[in-house]
Amino acid sequence: MLFGSFSSRGHWGFHKLLEVTGVVGRAELLSSIFLLAAFLAYTKSKGADHSIVWTPIISTVLLVAVATLCKEQGITVIGICCIYEVFVAQGFTLPMLIDTLLQVLRGKDGFPYAILQTLLKLIVLIISTLLLVIVRVQVIQSQLPVFTRFDNPAAVSSTPTRQLTFNYLLPVNTWLLLNPSELCCDWTMGTIPLVESLLDPRNLATVVFYAMLSLLAYHSLWYGHSSSKIVMMALSLIVLPFIPASNLFFPVGFVVAERVLYVPSMGFCVLVAHGFKLLSQRGGLKKTSWLLMGVLLTTHAVKTFNRNWDWESEYTLFTSALKVNRNNAKLWNNVGHALENQNSYERALRYFLQATRVQPGFDISEMSCERYSKNVFLFLSKLRGELLLKMNKPSEAKDAYIRALELDHTNADLWYNLAIVNIEMKDPSEALRNFNRALDLNPRHKLALFNSALLMQESGEAKFRPEANRRFLTYVKEEPDDANGYFNLGMLAMDANKNEEAERWMREAIQLQPGFRSALFNLALLYSQSQRELDALPVLEELLQYHPEHVKGLILKGDILMNHRKDTRGAKACFERILNMDPSNVQAKHNLCVVYFEERELQRAERCLVETLAMAPHEEYIRRHLAIVRNKMAAMSAAGQPIAPTEDGSKLDKQQEQQQQDKEEEEARGVASGAVDGARKEKNLRKSSPKESISSQGHGKSKKLDDKRTKSKSTKEIKDIEKKRAAALKRLEEIERILSSD
Repeated sequence: MLFGSFSSRGHWGFHKLLEVTGVVGRAELLSSIFLLAAFLAYTKSKGADHSIVWTPIISTVLLVAVATLCKEQGITVIGICCIYEVFVAQGFTLPMLIDTLLQVLRGKDGFPYAILQTLLKLIVLIISTLLLVIVRVQVIQSQLPVFTRFDNPAAVSSTPTRQLTFNYLLPVNTWLLLNPSELCCDWTMGTIPLVESLLDPRNLATVVFYAMLSLLAYHSLWYGHSSSKIVMMALSLIVLPFIPASNLFFPVGFVVAERVLYVPSMGFCVLVAHGFKLLSQRGGLKKTSWLLMGVLLTTHAVKTFNRNWDWESEYTLFTSALKVNRNNAKLWNNVGHALENQNSYERALRYFLQATRVQPGFDISEMSCERYSKNVFLFLSKLRGELLLKMNKPSEAKDAYIRALELDHTNADLWYNLAIVNIEMKDPSEALRNFNRALDLNPRHKLALFNSALLMQESGEAKFRPEANRRFLTYVKEEPDDANGYFNLGMLAMDANKNEEAERWMREAIQLQPGFRSALFNLALLYSQSQRELDALPVLEELLQYHPEHVKGLILKGDILMNHRKDTRGAKACFERILNMDPSNVQAKHNLCVVYFEERELQRAERCLVETLAMAPHEEYIRRHLAIVRNKMAAMSAAGQPIAPTEDGSKLDKQQEQQQQDKEEEEARGVASGAVDGARKEKNLRKSSPKESISSQGHGKSKKLDDKRTKSKSTKEIKDIEKKRAAALKRLEEIERILSSD
């Protein structure tokens, strides 16, 4: 029984993670592909005579636009192209640029033609970049996204904590490139503690990072040999694509995200390959460098293979993350929900409680101001209510929901969940009141609409039918693709004897959900009760095609075949199929005995009824039917007629025997009809989650209980059953009178 997903999970912003590893970073992958394509196109923009080739430049601009649409960091390829143009294609170094600029400023010389060409190309690239930025700003309406301290704690911290922490994140990301052994699917919340002081030893890592970056930049900018150009392009691939995710210029919605290191890892690989090349060219280090490269490739391949197993399921993914980071409350909660999905509720509860311990900063005022709109106590109360109900502790679950309602009495999901608890506690009137409270707060609450209407329908009271019908109609407007709504409208119409309307709703449900078990059976039953038994047969065939073990469908089909098609062989096959599945089914066994009686196999019918009576010795109707068969056998023996059917027939007058047989068959069909009372309406279970699935949907809808439908019959159903039984007894009396006259 699952419910309360919105109230338990939605405010924490949990998302179902796909089991395919690469799907998570698909935006970064697509952006990277077009980023590389744009850069490769730009490298062809220089002609053989050093002239400008405009076609590659236009292609570059278009590819940059596509890369940016995939992920904003795609626009940084413009900077990579600019660095390539100045320092690689034109071969400038920083001292050369400074010297040229000084000469122009002193009036000694104008700009060289090569520089003018370079400036023209760069101007085109920069203008296209500005246009893309303007379009992007218009899309977000000149507003940056708003993130909370749970997404990125440093973003809302004061100076100098914010600056120190954001700069410390740079060596953290560099370490992930150097040693990607401790990977984590979520780096938000308390994963990386804030750097709140200049005396924090982690500042040393920041200083070392900037020192190494400065050395590499100096080497690449000051010298013009090929090695410096390689380092320059590697640094541009590392630094520029990472700038949008660095938090240095504007905050982002995460602390660290491994996926944003995809393009920077390309530049890092260029650095590693270049270093390996330099080492392998030295005679004394050649073997050592190859050995180290082999070890590096082997260990990373094994790590990649093992990492894929971490993504096998939600549970394995989040538990692997907890091995790296135990200070993230979201990870503890996600493991709890994974255990909850495995029905391990007690273990799940321990993880949920631990989540509240590792994140002590959840207080009511902050939670109400931010998108996590419920405080931790409200969350915990609702969550415990869900788990307690799954653990078959409805009284404790009720107390948990009542405590949660004391914190937030305007939460429609809480009233809905409390109503579900009332149903579990067999208190339908209180459940209906709480459903109504949920609907007062949210008239479009789909689950409350459905389950309250179902509760009204189950009550069997005619006064509730109009409101139940209205709620089901509202529900199907909200969920037009959910066959359950149409089915229950059909059931209401059947209760009100509106057969044409019921048929229409049932047909609609079957069209939406082929093989809908309850809809198919009740449609067949509707036809049978409307004296349209032959119309019921195709529906029953469809039902048994999808559900070949549907006992009530087999019984109803056998009854129709025997009484209306006079197909005793087909009826026998139906009842025998039931007995093959369940040899203890008294109803099928008795109806098979009736088939033998119809076929004039009285001895076989007697043995069959004796066996049936042994199975249900307290059933008076079986005893009476056995007596009828034995009286018939005695009468036939006294008259000198053969008890077993013969090929030549009896010595009685054929017309007289046929008339007597027809009359007895009619009475025997009455016996069979009276025994088919078990094939009454089949109603569906209480509404489970609509296909979101309504899986849980994450946009304001909670899951529901798979609550077993109450077994109590309506007054109308009870009266119908009593009428059928009375009719069956009357037929038995007529059969006894006929047998006595024999």
